[in-house]
Amino acid sequence: MPRVGFDRVPGAAPVVAVHLPHDSVAERRPHAHDFLVLFYAHRADGRPVRIDGRDWPVAEGDLFVITPGQVVSAPQPVTEGWVVFFPAEVARGQAAWRSHPLLFPFARGADRAQRLQIPAAERDDWLARFTALDAELRNRRDGHQEAALAHLTLLLVALSRLSTDVAGELRSADEPLLAAVFDVIERRYHEPISLTDVAAELALTAGHLTTVVRRKTGRTVQQWLTERRLQEARWLLTGTDLTVAAISRRVGYPDVSYFIKRFRAGHEITPAQWRRGR
Repeated sequence: MPRVGFDRVPGAAPVVAVHLPHDSVAERRPHAHDFLVLFYAHRADGRPVRIDGRDWPVAEGDLFVITPGQVVSAPQPVTEGWVVFFPAEVARGQAAWRSHPLLFPFARGADRAQRLQIPAAERDDWLARFTALDAELRNRRDGHQEAALAHLTLLLVALSRLSTDVAGELRSADEPLLAAVFDVIERRYHEPISLTDVAAELALTAGHLTTVVRRKTGRTVQQWLTERRLQEARWLLTGTDLTVAAISRRVGYPDVSYFIKRFRAGHEITPAQWRRGR
């Protein structure tokens, strides 16, 4: 299986944006990447893209999140769109890219494709983000590397907000059990629930649920619950004036000291530092 590596260019930002259709990404043979890929179909002709042996019909507004190692094989199914790819280490400040909050949508397991649907009212904004990133990369003015990475960060922020409805996405991927798990997490993450509580609501044993979720997503139920709580905490820290203690209670951590410990473990800074710096 051919594995495509990221071709670094001295003096250039470590990110590439390609406006589709384009001959450089018209690869039909099965291949994999060692980098992260965003594939956006602004306008599509209905042909499928094949990822890990499964055909995914491509509709207008579809955004595919492709993880390193996933096997891609398809003609170009879009009449207008974008592909952006970049090495995982571009997202700095984390010990592992899979734990980075903005790369959260890429870290949902390598055994199924990630397809998100951008609402029609937001598609022009997404197109503008890709275009702005491409302009920085093409013009290469002073500071273009920093500017390009800033535009990439804005894309990843928009992606993380778009992917909040995990359960809906899993239903579209024919994963009803996983969708049910994320339904429970979404309804009850603000409560002090445990793996046992989630399993009981689904009439499953905790051990079986742990095995299935880890095998299909690469993470445990508790890790997904923690990520949902921290996602809400990040929003409350930047979008409200609530105290850290109040936010802790709102996201299911009655013990504020434990909340601070979990937040620091996930982000390497405290909630108060996040609020000041992010």
